[in-house]
Amino acid sequence: MTQTHTIRRPDDWHLHLRDGDMLRAVLPHTSRHFARAIIMPNLVPPVVTAADARAYRDRILAAVPKGDDFTPLMTLYLTEDTDPADVAAAHAEGLITAVKLYPAGATTNSASGVADFTKVAKVLDKMAQIGLPLCTHGEVTDASVDIFDREEVFIDRVLDPIRRQHPDLRVIMEHITTSNAVDYVRANDKNLGATITTHHLVINRNHILAGGIKPHYYCLPVAKREEHRLALRAAATSGDARFFLGTDSAPHTDENKLLPCGCAGCFTAPNTMAILAEVFEQDGALEQLEAFTSLNGPAFYGLPPNGETLTLVRETPQFPAHIDTPDGPVTVFDPAMPLHWTA
Repeated sequence: MTQTHTIRRPDDWHLHLRDGDMLRAVLPHTSRHFARAIIMPNLVPPVVTAADARAYRDRILAAVPKGDDFTPLMTLYLTEDTDPADVAAAHAEGLITAVKLYPAGATTNSASGVADFTKVAKVLDKMAQIGLPLCTHGEVTDASVDIFDREEVFIDRVLDPIRRQHPDLRVIMEHITTSNAVDYVRANDKNLGATITTHHLVINRNHILAGGIKPHYYCLPVAKREEHRLALRAAATSGDARFFLGTDSAPHTDENKLLPCGCAGCFTAPNTMAILAEVFEQDGALEQLEAFTSLNGPAFYGLPPNGETLTLVRETPQFPAHIDTPDGPVTVFDPAMPLHWTA
């Protein structure tokens, strides 16, 4: 039985770091293992201009622990008022790596997102022209659509029309949760990739609802049926270069999770690599872990893989139940299974 497994140092292609005290508390749990991360812009107020992104990047860099080598890859929050010239200038400067599309009201701090997609056509045209990728939160927010169907409907109503209107636009379907999304990616070879989270490889909707509501498993997009979880695992462990890791690690204090209307998000940064090693080994695909965590994402974004390595050791890891922050405790995601790898 293999006792160690060495891979190129991984990257996280979808990460929430928040700001202020929370940023300083959670960032070390990412920078310990990950060399780069796509940073989500849904702060309050959101990161909508190049100046916002520059200031946020500087706050992140100031919070990186001494001795850690970590590069934040910044994004802009797409609004109906986004200036194509500002986006192009930020890209030319090397300041931003992508632009993030949130349908208005889809998830945490998404009120400033897009409701009328015709109003962002000029921005998308410019992005296609300069080769700047679009990251999508793939859910519609129509109240008539069941929450478990929002991703499938988004593909039909929003994503596919956008890709037909802007065929040269590079698109990342972020944190996919359904077999429908997996099938859509596999059916489209050009300019389309998808991130998969750690927690969606592990939990289905029963983890949230069976035997009582468990708020720390509640995330958006919400976990779906077991058949969808299995489709995600098959995609992640396949080695297919269109699928790569985006943890969507999303810290919320317990006070904000354990409310009558609690926040969505799973904080997976501390134990993601241990969980992924377990999942890939369970599926007989440990040799594909490096592709999913370290190679496919850089290839899609046109970046080189990291030169450093990360070695996983076969030993039972120890993770805290929560981390303390000045804002209050943040519960660490519980994979509900034994883990046998330490990074």
